Amino acid sequence: MTDLAQRMTDAERERRWPNVRPSDAATLILIDRTGRTPKVLMGKRHHGHKFMPGKFVFPGGRIETGDRRMSVAGMLDPVVEEKLMKRVQRPTLSRARALALAAIRETFEETGLMLGSKDYGTPDVVPDGPWSEFAAAGVFPELDALHFIARAITPPKRPKRFDARFFAVDAEGICHRVEGVVGPDSELTELVWLPLDEAQSLDLPTITGVVLEELEHRITGGMAPELPVPFYYELNGKFRREEL
Repeated sequence: MTDLAQRMTDAERERRWPNVRPSDAATLILIDRTGRTPKVLMGKRHHGHKFMPGKFVFPGGRIETGDRRMSVAGMLDPVVEEKLMKRVQRPTLSRARALALAAIRETFEETGLMLGSKDYGTPDVVPDGPWSEFAAAGVFPELDALHFIARAITPPKRPKRFDARFFAVDAEGICHRVEGVVGPDSELTELVWLPLDEAQSLDLPTITGVVLEELEHRITGGMAPELPVPFYYELNGKFRREEL
């Protein structure tokens, strides 16, 4: 695996912003394993964004209120729940669940792809906002299909800071698509499915490249929920990697 310290040293290190507390956020990596070589979905951020313009990323964003109330089909694996609550102030199962739902909702908002099932009819509890479109399509988000891959906190004095959890899910979980979400005037201007090694050649945020390497090791390990989950953060000016 590429040396983490070197990769972080090579990243842009400008730190002229006031320090802020990181926001809870979640990211979803879609994996297509139908062929010989697994592929992941990457999206290119609009060049007009102040935060990571033009970079290729996984879809994701911060938790919203509705993520704590949306109905689901299938709960998170207990091992995943346990790891999501480690090294967290005031850990709760509802917070772990909301992180997983945020990853699914953000993926829909940025790509038009809904992850879940149409086998259970219309969800009974549906908050206002993007989740109403899941109800209109008859889609229940499914949490038991999610794998917890990594956690990373943005270093201090960056323009935005996130305490991000990286989930992964097989592309076969896509059960509905809304066209026209991605385009030249959207948050993501294009989507590409690429093998992991080709994805590494894109213009990526540093942590995205690191998580791609972690994902490769996890795929090799059979995606078992018991596998350790790396946790990246900075302490006293040095980058650390722990395992949850």
